[in-house]
Amino acid sequence: MEEHFSPRNEPRVAILVDCDNVPPDILDYTLRIAAQFGRVTIRRGYGNQRTLAEKWREALVSFAFTPCLQYQYVSGKNTADLALALEALEALFDDRTDVFCLVTSDSDFAYLCRKLRERGATVHIIGEPKTPAALRNASDQFFEWNHEENGAPLPADPTETPDAEPKKTAPEDPSDKKPKLQQRPIFIVKAVGLLANETSDGKIHLGQLGQYLKRTDPAFSPKTYGYTGLLDMLKTYDLLTIHQENTGGWSVSVNDKKH
Repeated sequence: MEEHFSPRNEPRVAILVDCDNVPPDILDYTLRIAAQFGRVTIRRGYGNQRTLAEKWREALVSFAFTPCLQYQYVSGKNTADLALALEALEALFDDRTDVFCLVTSDSDFAYLCRKLRERGATVHIIGEPKTPAALRNASDQFFEWNHEENGAPLPADPTETPDAEPKKTAPEDPSDKKPKLQQRPIFIVKAVGLLANETSDGKIHLGQLGQYLKRTDPAFSPKTYGYTGLLDMLKTYDLLTIHQENTGGWSVSVNDKKH
């Protein structure tokens, strides 16, 4: 039996992006990181008219972020940073957020991180390699993003079935109910590795994994890849090991087998 978790008691996560400071390619990685901490309830991107109208427009729309446009009243003054900081404090004081994921490499936010943590919030920074130590050390955890390693969507592992829609080999016949082609997208293995790495036994419960996958992609369903359920899907992976717990539930870990 697969476990199911209610979102009501999940930590609430706010993702606040300094769009003037980081590239839009960082959003995919950000959402995958943030989803492990709870339910993402606030998604906002802050920037000036040039930033939000040009390179960030498509990314914010695609990932369902609310654009927060801040005009520059005086040349050289960044009003977007102030708006981000004020709205972070507002979300904290209104008790709308438990965990903050600030996406920036700007050390000016180090003081904001310290104030949020003093009030009991958890603060994670997602930034580029250039992020100064002052900002890294002001957070509970720093996640380094760089374009070479994390810039593109998760690639398919050559040993697994490519992460794509099921292939059509012939026109569909309504009278011929053939099962969908089974696929093994590699992002499942990456998700297990990310979540299990934070546990003491290196395993993650199926319910928690399913919850994480839904956070990163609300449309995710094992049926899309030709399986009846998540457990059925995980059993086909050579890179994963399924464990049945004494309670009757199931967990999964990344095994040590090589390709």
